[in-house]
Amino acid sequence: MRSIQLLFGLMFLVLVLGCGDEKKVKVLRLAHGLDITHPVHKGMEFMATKLEEKSGGKMQLAIYPSGQLGAERECLELLQIGSLDLTKVSAAVLENFAPGYEVLSLPYIFRNREHRYAALDGVVGQQLLDEGEKYRLKGLCFYDAGSRSFYTKGKPVQTPGDLRGLKIRVQKSKTAVNMIEQLGGSPTPIAWGELYTALQQGVVDGAENNPPSFFFSRHYEVCKFYTINEHTSVPDVLIVGTSTWKSLTPEQQGWLKAAAMESAIHQRVLWQASEQECLAAVKEAGVEIVYPPKEPFAEKVRSMYDDYREQPEMMELIEQIKAVKSTTRP
Repeated sequence: MRSIQLLFGLMFLVLVLGCGDEKKVKVLRLAHGLDITHPVHKGMEFMATKLEEKSGGKMQLAIYPSGQLGAERECLELLQIGSLDLTKVSAAVLENFAPGYEVLSLPYIFRNREHRYAALDGVVGQQLLDEGEKYRLKGLCFYDAGSRSFYTKGKPVQTPGDLRGLKIRVQKSKTAVNMIEQLGGSPTPIAWGELYTALQQGVVDGAENNPPSFFFSRHYEVCKFYTINEHTSVPDVLIVGTSTWKSLTPEQQGWLKAAAMESAIHQRVLWQASEQECLAAVKEAGVEIVYPPKEPFAEKVRSMYDDYREQPEMMELIEQIKAVKSTTRP
């Protein structure tokens, strides 16, 4: 009888100790709208692995992809009220919360990929990440989202004139709306999750996005023309709610920030490989890929920069980005 009691006592002790260890694990919830095959999602999976490694298992990341917890704007609002810990959103959507991000949506603000990386990794990038704290949205890092180009149903876009009269889906961003208007199209803000049906039903004639998003969304099944004019290079931003951030110890904050930065560098490698694979895949699926001269598009939107001359802070950000020297960092 005594041995049975001892056995039960040991089992109870193990159970109590196990529960105690479990309580020490800090689990952060990260939600986003992308498919699990997307290179940005894979970058966040890499971050989850690194966070667990750096914390010795004391911190973990639970990822909810594919819009399980809402669209980008909804996730940002959940962060602000402390009901969600982290999310990944486009800087174009974030500009509605933190105005400084607007400059990243300006067409042709980056000279090339290297210039973009140098700007986002430097003082300007950190300034923008920090700006969101005023709105309870702390930026941790930028994820590469490549360059956005047009894809259409009825005809290819060879010149800006080909956009005249076309309804083009854009993100819910005033900068994106202004750009399409300058190019002669009719901007139509539609949530990403609703776009496939909108294209099918003719609500819009086309959209604009990067090659992986064009492929993984299966929009190539509806739109058979893809124009690589690369008008914008809007990055994705990994955001943590300030209520979550302030609840972490300095050590935990260090683990999270380090894991995020490492994942950003890793994700760039994934992105560049995915871009080539996705372009090859949509071409194989019958999409006509067009490479028009970019200068006519850039010329059409040049006046957008004049609108900021009355906004000294925004103009300073623009000039800072232009002054950044390119690097060869991956």
